[in-house]
Amino acid sequence: MMPHEEHAMGEVIRFPHRTTTDTEQSDGQVVRAVAERIDPDEVTAEESGSPSPELAERPRRVPPALAGKAKKAAREALPVGKQAVKFTARHGYYLAGGAFDTMSSVYGRWTGRDIDAQIAAAQAAGEYGTAAVLMQQRTENRKLFLERLQVWGKFLIRVPLILAGLSGVVLAITLITSVVAFIRPDGMTFEDVWIGLFDALAAGFDFVVWAGSWAPWVGLAVALGVLVKGYNTRRTLADAPAWIAPENTTPSDRDVVPDEGAILNALKHLGFAPLTKAIVKDNWVPRWVSPTTRVGKGYHTQLMLPEQVTVEEIAKRKDVLAHNLLRKPVEVWPTEPKDQAGVLDLWVADQGILTKPVDPWPLLEDGTVDYFKGVPVAVDARGDLVTGRLMAANYLIAGIMGSGKSSLVIALLLGAMLDPLADIDVHVLAYNVDYDPMKPRLRTLVKGDDEEHIEAAMETLRALVSEVSERGRILEDLGGEEAKVTRDLAKRDKRLRPRVVVFDEVHELFTHSKHGKEAKELALKVTKKARKTAITMLWITPDADANSLPRGISKTASNRVAYAINDHQGNDAILGTGMHKRGYSATTLVAGEDIGTAMAAGFAKVPGLIRSFHIRKEKGIDEVTPVVQRALALREGQQPPATGVAPAEDEQADPLADIATVLGDTPRMRTQEVLQRLTEHNPAVYRGWTFADLRALLREADAEPYKSGGNMVVSADAVHQAITERDNETDLDESGE
Repeated sequence: MMPHEEHAMGEVIRFPHRTTTDTEQSDGQVVRAVAERIDPDEVTAEESGSPSPELAERPRRVPPALAGKAKKAAREALPVGKQAVKFTARHGYYLAGGAFDTMSSVYGRWTGRDIDAQIAAAQAAGEYGTAAVLMQQRTENRKLFLERLQVWGKFLIRVPLILAGLSGVVLAITLITSVVAFIRPDGMTFEDVWIGLFDALAAGFDFVVWAGSWAPWVGLAVALGVLVKGYNTRRTLADAPAWIAPENTTPSDRDVVPDEGAILNALKHLGFAPLTKAIVKDNWVPRWVSPTTRVGKGYHTQLMLPEQVTVEEIAKRKDVLAHNLLRKPVEVWPTEPKDQAGVLDLWVADQGILTKPVDPWPLLEDGTVDYFKGVPVAVDARGDLVTGRLMAANYLIAGIMGSGKSSLVIALLLGAMLDPLADIDVHVLAYNVDYDPMKPRLRTLVKGDDEEHIEAAMETLRALVSEVSERGRILEDLGGEEAKVTRDLAKRDKRLRPRVVVFDEVHELFTHSKHGKEAKELALKVTKKARKTAITMLWITPDADANSLPRGISKTASNRVAYAINDHQGNDAILGTGMHKRGYSATTLVAGEDIGTAMAAGFAKVPGLIRSFHIRKEKGIDEVTPVVQRALALREGQQPPATGVAPAEDEQADPLADIATVLGDTPRMRTQEVLQRLTEHNPAVYRGWTFADLRALLREADAEPYKSGGNMVVSADAVHQAITERDNETDLDESGE
């Protein structure tokens, strides 16, 4: 229907149509066009708004400047409008959901649901002692809650009585005052007193009305605060439904910083159903025990986990968590504090900080060490220096081939060398060249896994047990407030000089078919008793399992270090039972990539990641030998005896004769007992003797120890025969002169 058919048209004015001749120029004449009024009813269809057939066939012309503008504007406006609607809906959802979360949290704390969640988390983590404490706390809280209800109930019951009593007192005072005023001629009258009372009551009522008028505003402010708090929590959580979620979000600088929002987002996408359900569907309100703070070269956060979610489950998904936080697995460490069941203790290092080279060893070019104060051996994840104790410390170090465990051992030994009082003995039950550059400063270096090397290690273990007992007796004789070796005592008595004893590839000893059981027993004895006697034991193995290590060695060792480990059983065999479950695990470390990086316990109050100093000894680079030379200089040129060579003895000492003396009438004696009796016979000469020293001396005299009944023994007849032959040779030499 055309417009003119529906509505009455206005007045139409017709202008005359100019013909072709009208376009010709006139000779200065002015031509006027006269318009003629036409009645609307006389307008024809041709003269109406309807186009003529000729005009209808012609294409409509749109100015080029406006071509396509409308469609382009529509294309640009529609997404903006869509985003505006989604933005409004999303933030409205945050506002409503946040208010609900806040009220739920208040209700949970009021009714004790929060402590129920802690109990469930503790039970799920196997911390039943903590769960029992929390249950007791819950019972006490509920008892206290009931007591408070009783107090408030009694108070509300007494309120009418209190008000009545107060009113009676006020009326009595007013009555007495009015009577006094009535009796006294001057001052207030009887009516003035009562009028004053009523005026005071009216003023109080007015104040109550005035305060009540502000109550809605106060309530509105409180409600607004609740809404803002809940809104911020939900906005940080960013758990809006997909249809109103923001589109095309890209990582920003904020995502690189593991703040509360980034951590919650990473946990939400961890792929653990109970955790995702708690965050997305159950309106779980996160409780930050410790908000994200900058510590050293990373960030530290503590978060109370929801029900059915344990730290162990999160630690299992450490690779995904690290990926979600834009980190490598070695840069993210989720653990559970020992005294905080159900709490996720999360450490996130700066990107790439743990793959950069460690700074040079602080003692590489100069400096000395005090055995009784410790040696710098590593840096922790925060970049702080880690000191390895020597006094009152024993080490258990494990890691598969290529994990870099020798770097920690070398740093400890080179540091110990820089104390001129320290003596160092090394047994490597394999053919290993790691210790060869240090040989000039070592008192003993035995390498190999043959039977004679196993025997030498066993003799050293037996001698250590005896020496620990001997040092204990010396300390007891010396007396003092505390029975332990000090630096002053070690300087005064050579029998108490510090010792560091290394057993590398010790699984060869502990799994030996003949000596394995005895070796485990001796190792436990020495480790347990040597703490105060200035003897430091280092047990090193690539195999961390129940068969290759004594069961109690990890409980007894003060410092436990796990480099790359294959499974959680091996991890717990080194670090202690349950450590993998709590997140302290070396199973995610990769040998060949995380070289020198380990999970360690005993260096600080809580276990943590360390990175050992790498003191290089390779083709073209030798950083070990200069340190050894400095250590020898500190000993004032008093180089310890080389391996297999007896230490220099006093001019009056005769080792063969002394051995014959301690043997007495015994036909044969265990080498361990011979060494012990030699030490007792002449401590100044024989205190530092080992099985290798004894064997070297007797081998040169053709009286080498032999095995009898499974033990290495010394034959009295062979010793006496050696002395006789030596004396005969001496007599012949003198007569020949």
